[in-house]
Amino acid sequence: MCGFVGLIGVEGAAGAAANALQALQHRGQDACGIGTVHRSRVHLVKDLGMVGQVFGGERLGSLPGTAAIGHVRYPTVGAGVREDAQPFHTRRPGVLMAHNGNVTNVPQLEAWLARRGIRVQSGCDVEPIMLVFAEGLRGAAVENVKDAVRDVFDQVRGAYTCAALCEIGGKDTLVAFRDPFGVRPGVYGTDGAGAWCVASESVALDALGFEVLGEIPPGCVMLFAAGEPPRIEPVRAPQPHRCLFERIYFARPDSKMEDGRVFQVRWDLGRRLGEEWRAKGLEADVVVPVPDTSRPAAQAMAETLGLPFREGFIKNRYSGRTFIMPDAATRQSALRLKLNPIPEILEGRRVILVDDSVVRGTTVRRLAELVRSVKPKEVHLAIFSPPVRHPCFYGIDMPSKAELVAARVPEAEWAKTFGVDSVTFLSVEGLRQTTRTPACMACFDGNYPIPVSTDEVAAIVADRRGGGA
Repeated sequence: MCGFVGLIGVEGAAGAAANALQALQHRGQDACGIGTVHRSRVHLVKDLGMVGQVFGGERLGSLPGTAAIGHVRYPTVGAGVREDAQPFHTRRPGVLMAHNGNVTNVPQLEAWLARRGIRVQSGCDVEPIMLVFAEGLRGAAVENVKDAVRDVFDQVRGAYTCAALCEIGGKDTLVAFRDPFGVRPGVYGTDGAGAWCVASESVALDALGFEVLGEIPPGCVMLFAAGEPPRIEPVRAPQPHRCLFERIYFARPDSKMEDGRVFQVRWDLGRRLGEEWRAKGLEADVVVPVPDTSRPAAQAMAETLGLPFREGFIKNRYSGRTFIMPDAATRQSALRLKLNPIPEILEGRRVILVDDSVVRGTTVRRLAELVRSVKPKEVHLAIFSPPVRHPCFYGIDMPSKAELVAARVPEAEWAKTFGVDSVTFLSVEGLRQTTRTPACMACFDGNYPIPVSTDEVAAIVADRRGGGA
């Protein structure tokens, strides 16, 4: 899971890309990069760290041009090293590319490319996508771009939305494409004066004052040139399965996706969770969200149950997102800095603690300890998603069942394991009925829309165990 932005026709494109990436920082904290095209030359800066750390005035000044690709990285393939930061660039033909997603057949792609005398130099899975695209780009016309994207769809398995800069028809062109399943998001829009932007989430366009015009359609390629209307070219029949974990955890609540504002989706899930919690016959005094993702759902749950909604934690705004940190020790240390309970809200009360999901179980156990430390009467855990019982191979860092607490621990032992009085997960059926959109919910129900072979699973798990951050 990562975040990308692509711009064309924007004066000072590198600075605009940096601003957009700040709006997408929640999608990746390990590394970031910006590449620009100016007078047919590519200028590229990428490094470990967050956007504000990497891009000061001097570095932005080294990136001239009115077209840019930017990226924030949360690695699920490869290691957390500078060489794997995006964007990537190939010189023949000239392509600058970044993506959001996860490729499941990297070893097969590397072998396919090697037979053509092309060597992959990094551990980042956007590089083989870019090289397959570049190998198929045998000319500088729109049809050549469609052929190149068709080659990508034929060869590359997994979930991916890509943004690239290359020269088409004698002019710099921003190219965006999304695999036919559309698991990973992508939007596009304009400033109304001839400039165009594509990004992982609509908030990136909001930060630049661009109007969001729509989603990058699954199975299609879009081409943008400054001062011209975009072209949408179908390549494969769409089979949309949008990721529900995006709506539950990853996306910002003010982002707008195909099924509406993320805030509203979380509100609706919280209302359904309240109905399912009430059906169990449980009672409580107060509803408390785990900041920040669960706030809309907790408000809706409180309203549904007729209970007060209260903020029970003070959050350290500089601690980062624990789920996307690289290892258990780092996540545990960060959690100690991230949240501090407010005793006056929790002490002596029956508390419903609302969170978005439980994956490894580390965070929720620590949360329960924090709440117990201020002596509540009872602690009830309510999660506005179903139990995560299955790995994700499409861009979320949970590739092994051994990491998933709901897959390892029997349901009857969840409350004891988490240190709470009761646990209520939203049901799979409740999630399905509430979202009402063609979706990927494989991590919850085990139904994978994009097949992943046994060998591919083994390679993905080995990559993560072998040093991938």
